Amino acid sequence: MKAIVDKDACISCGLCVNTCEEVFQWDEDDKAHVVMEDVLEYEDLVKDAAGSCPTEAIHVE
Repeated sequence: MKAIVDKDACISCGLCVNTCEEVFQWDEDDKAHVVMEDVLEYEDLVKDAAGSCPTEAIHVE
């Protein structure tokens, strides 16, 4: 399972980072990014983060 953040859509609200900081963290541009390749261990939290993203910037594959 993989998570992807669309940096063009990200508004830096922080919901994903607050929901699952093991997977989502801030980059140098203050945008969220994914810090691990396989997020299966955090599947429920990643899906919660994707579902709560106000701009739908998080995609789960």
